[in-house]
Amino acid sequence: MSTKLQNAALLALKDYMCITEDETLLVITDASTKNIGRALYEAGLQIAREAFYIEMREREVNGQEPPEQIAELMKTVDVVMCATAKSLTHTKARMGASKHGVRVGTMPGINAGIMERCFAANPNDIISMNEKLQQILKATKEITLTSKAGTKATFSASGRKIISSTGVLKNIGDSGNVPSGEVYFAPKEDVSNGRLVCDGSVAGIGLLDEPITIDIVNGFATKIKGGAQAKQLEEMLNKVGHYAHAVAEFGIGTNPKAKIKGCILEDEKVLGTVHIAFGNNQSMGGNINVPIHIDCIIKSPSFTCDGKLIMSDGKFVI
Repeated sequence: MSTKLQNAALLALKDYMCITEDETLLVITDASTKNIGRALYEAGLQIAREAFYIEMREREVNGQEPPEQIAELMKTVDVVMCATAKSLTHTKARMGASKHGVRVGTMPGINAGIMERCFAANPNDIISMNEKLQQILKATKEITLTSKAGTKATFSASGRKIISSTGVLKNIGDSGNVPSGEVYFAPKEDVSNGRLVCDGSVAGIGLLDEPITIDIVNGFATKIKGGAQAKQLEEMLNKVGHYAHAVAEFGIGTNPKAKIKGCILEDEKVLGTVHIAFGNNQSMGGNINVPIHIDCIIKSPSFTCDGKLIMSDGKFVI
């Protein structure tokens, strides 16, 4: 294990999860991410009162529940770190642990590069930008999203909870991605319309060889066009069913150190990007409950909030 990874793991637990010496830590991992899981566990042995390590089979898709036994174990500690290939962020297991006051950091697809890059960002810069965006979105009814690649779509934020994810989880029941840097919400169901041209990456697929075009009608993806990866996305959604096609999330990246590398944990945090997700959004205040959540990254977008320009070609103008 490299010294850089060891230091990043210590930073993650101390400065982002804010673990103290009287707390207990559970690290959940799987075969493809166990090097990160081990690094976090060994760091936890240095900091926490007790640290536990458990390795499970890799989940098939983002949002799929962990085994029931692990879900129950998550409720019994102070802090849980989910260093897994697929995301546990939007699972009932994560939500159940949070309701019990557990701080849960999810790290889907985490690798050493992400650890070393993203934890190098100044958390105060992320917090400052997130606060600005959160205040703007709280007062926003309609967002219009466009891009030079061909995106043109509208979403309603009216009455929706606006969530700031900074990666710093210090309060009882806090949860989110670690590392992080995004502001997001669940758009009002059945009213999103337009066309998305996703040209960055897609969760569960990786970097895109060519753009994927998604037509949205009344809150649902109705057509998905492009190459082999577009067909792969369509098959992933079709496997779950109709509500997997529902627009679940509108998110804005705010981490200046993150780069689009094909891992959604990092990709959706990249400053100057927007991501639209399909599937489950219950954990962010939405009404869609399906065992899948797939984020699609749009590079260098522009968007307005009730007609006011907030981002122009990937650059904030606020």
